[in-house]
Amino acid sequence: MEQLEFFDVLSPCIGVCQVNNRGYCKGCFRNRDERFNWLLFSSGQKREVIRLCQDRKRRVLAAARKKQLELNFESDSQQTPPQDSLPL
Repeated sequence: MEQLEFFDVLSPCIGVCQVNNRGYCKGCFRNRDERFNWLLFSSGQKREVIRLCQDRKRRVLAAARKKQLELNFESDSQQTPPQDSLPL
């Protein structure tokens, strides 16, 4: 059986509902106005919000990957290289 859709553009909410330090939801990446006014937006406005959220998510994930790579590099550079067991 096919599911009925009551809304033309579904909300990107995934139920996390926590705000990061920039004011964006950690789950859907919408700002306060985008969350509170979602039901008032036209279909075009909703699609634009979703596009913005996808861009925000992409930037957050890229920054997290960059930070992880930097941490990995720092931990690798702090390790001492293995010493040869053979005397010179």
